[in-house]
Amino acid sequence: MSRVARRVLPYLRAHRGALLWALVQVLLLGVCELLKPWPLKVIIDSVLGGHPLPWGLAAGWSPSSVLVAACAALVLVYALLAALTVLNNYTTIGIGQRMVNDLRGSLYGHLHRLSLAFHSRAAAGDLLYRVTADTLALQTLTMNCFFPAVSALVFLVGMSVIMFRLDAGLTLLALAVCPALFLAIARLNGRIMRAAGHMRASESQVYAHVQRSMSAVRVIQAFTREDDEHRRFMALSGQSLAAGLRLYMLQTLSSGVVSVVIACGTAALVWVGARHVLDGTLSVGSLVIFVSYLASLYAPINSMFQTYGLAQSSVVGVQRVFEVLDVERDLVDGRREFPAGGARGEVVYEDVSFEYTAGRPVLQAVTLRVAPGQKVAVVGATGAGKSTLLSLLPRFYDPTAGRVLVDSIDVRDYRMASLRRQIAIVPQPALVFPTTLAENIAFGRPGARREEIVEAARLARIDAMIAGLPAGYETVVGEQGVTLSEGEKQRLTIARAILRDSPILILDEPTSSLDSETEALLMQGLERLTAGRTTFIIAHRLSTVRKADLIVVLRQGQIVEQGAFDDLIAQGGMFASLYRLQTGSRSGVTLRAP
Repeated sequence: MSRVARRVLPYLRAHRGALLWALVQVLLLGVCELLKPWPLKVIIDSVLGGHPLPWGLAAGWSPSSVLVAACAALVLVYALLAALTVLNNYTTIGIGQRMVNDLRGSLYGHLHRLSLAFHSRAAAGDLLYRVTADTLALQTLTMNCFFPAVSALVFLVGMSVIMFRLDAGLTLLALAVCPALFLAIARLNGRIMRAAGHMRASESQVYAHVQRSMSAVRVIQAFTREDDEHRRFMALSGQSLAAGLRLYMLQTLSSGVVSVVIACGTAALVWVGARHVLDGTLSVGSLVIFVSYLASLYAPINSMFQTYGLAQSSVVGVQRVFEVLDVERDLVDGRREFPAGGARGEVVYEDVSFEYTAGRPVLQAVTLRVAPGQKVAVVGATGAGKSTLLSLLPRFYDPTAGRVLVDSIDVRDYRMASLRRQIAIVPQPALVFPTTLAENIAFGRPGARREEIVEAARLARIDAMIAGLPAGYETVVGEQGVTLSEGEKQRLTIARAILRDSPILILDEPTSSLDSETEALLMQGLERLTAGRTTFIIAHRLSTVRKADLIVVLRQGQIVEQGAFDDLIAQGGMFASLYRLQTGSRSGVTLRAP
């Protein structure tokens, strides 16, 4: 709890002005709570019992005047208490929500800065739950834990002072129940915290399963696995609900134990207080106000203990957020910036090796030199390491050994933002966002002019399709681009790369989803795009590699051949075998190792 409190403190300190105002409200609320029973005491003792007015008020008031004043004071206190409660709730909820927003911003930004290696290990649904649900636990800690605890403490101290003035012995008897409460709650808190952790982990699994199944709904329907997926979901949902029921039962049990202990203390105190009235050491009005305070005394004590139980549950959620925030960035940002004119485009791989899992190399001692403006095709069987090789260039990963240089500088020395601005990527599969076509194309250059967007679409051979839509470039694309064909999505991502206008270009199978006619037209646009740029093309279709300046052939993470198209064919090696295999079958067959 103390570790979490230290981590939460900076988020609370950021709103110290509002926090101070909330604490002032808490003090005023405590004063109003303390004043609540006093009008009734005045009525019982001064109006009905004939005793002098309390607090040294001037004599000479008629009983009817005192009664009217006491009743008016009673209404005023309750009205003020209601207004302060509304104001305090608004203030504390606002503080909690702003803190949640700050924490979410920290977590979301941190997730975007973690490497793809982290995201390949983490479940997207679990991360979604941490960003949306676990962060709300911070608001619970502030609104339902911190401020109620402060309010209860203020109330408890004020009432204890007043009750000691009324009857010290009865006050000590009232407070004697506190050790028993501490003992009862301490035995349950550990179980509550473990149950809270299990419940949140179970709910996270439900989120992860829903995310995976929704993203794969087409495959699920194609293989008629709907019933199986439904059974898995119901099993996970049942486990989550059972974990939640166990937590709620433990919290209810804790509340019941506290209530029983409080009831025992109340019974003992009422019995002793009644005897004091009978022997004349305590007035009836004082007994009434004492009993009223008694009920209010145990309420903050109970609230503090219940708050602690709720805090234990909330702490688990906050801890899950800080678990991710504590993940160190395995890609340390550099400090160098590219010149204003951008990169020249020279790329060198020096004895580069890479492993996703220790002991299982994906790339082994790769050495490659690419001159500025060269067009390089990377060829090989599926799993040969083509995408991994090019993922090292924008620093999605760092090499396990060796280094990658751009313009004779290790890419690890550059600021990642500066490095990635020099690179435009056409990924595979094509990634499309659920926004307008214009915004999709301009994703890499949000401030691009409309004519630049249209020109990029024209070069990508998608402008005619867009022009035929009723809303044109303002047409909203469906989630994951479901309203577009695979070829249209591919051309949209190519238009995005064209508009990016970076000196280095990575094309991951740019024509894999296109028919031969569209491919031929697109290649003309790509020739204009790649002119003067250092271009890497991951190619399975040989039509995209014929005009490459350099063809690199990978097998099992190693470069086995490299050279121009005609030279590699003449050598009769692996590339020649792949070429014969493909040209001997129908166009578009994926390259396979011989």
